[in-house]
Amino acid sequence: MNKIEHIGIAVKDIEAANSVYKSLLGYEHYKTETVEGEGVTTSFFTCGESKIELLEATREDSPIAKFIEKRGEGIHHIAFAVDDINAEKERLKAEGFVVLNEEPKRGADNKWVVFLHPKSSHGVLVELCQEIN
Repeated sequence: MNKIEHIGIAVKDIEAANSVYKSLLGYEHYKTETVEGEGVTTSFFTCGESKIELLEATREDSPIAKFIEKRGEGIHHIAFAVDDINAEKERLKAEGFVVLNEEPKRGADNKWVVFLHPKSSHGVLVELCQEIN
């Protein structure tokens, strides 16, 4: 693991959340993107070497919609940057972590992503991210 790549925050209204985080951080988000496969629109802010990713559901059956329905708005996941997502996934599986998607899938911000089940990490959904070259 190289660093915390981003912290994902589930929100009901991405425009309202963009306004709040613009006020909090003192600058605008740098990117908005829709990931159809996940049913989510994302908005990214830089914060030092890491990022904040706001996530708004685009459909009722998306993981973000389900998360908000269960828990309300708030921190959804912590993402770690890795150099080799497949090697890191296998290392973590050997350590006993439960992998949610065996094959890396295309995520937001030009990344391959793999998720680890929260029951493996004390209630925190963990995302591994590798830059797509």
